[in-house]
Amino acid sequence: MILADLVLTSSYYLVLSAIMFAIGAVGLLVRRNPLVMFMCVELMLNAVNVTFVAFGADLNDVGGQISVFFVLVVAAVEVVVGLALVVAINRRLPDATADDVSLLRG
Repeated sequence: MILADLVLTSSYYLVLSAIMFAIGAVGLLVRRNPLVMFMCVELMLNAVNVTFVAFGADLNDVGGQISVFFVLVVAAVEVVVGLALVVAINRRLPDATADDVSLLRG
């Protein structure tokens, strides 16, 4: 089989998206470091973005790209707020895990 004859359909992108989402979900459930958990959530959001773009290209609709724009805006806001919380926790306890969120109570 020659790679030049390979036609990429939307199913390839959907499989890639499912694998990315599964890796992110497993990482979110297994790891306890807050920074790694945020990276896993970002990976899951990027998997959803790949799905939106694949369906948008398959349906010849711009709605997929518009949805990706809004998902990226929400992801940027999440990163700003999440990293502020992680920095606040890590200043009090450098070896903090996700269970140490109760340290932020005044």
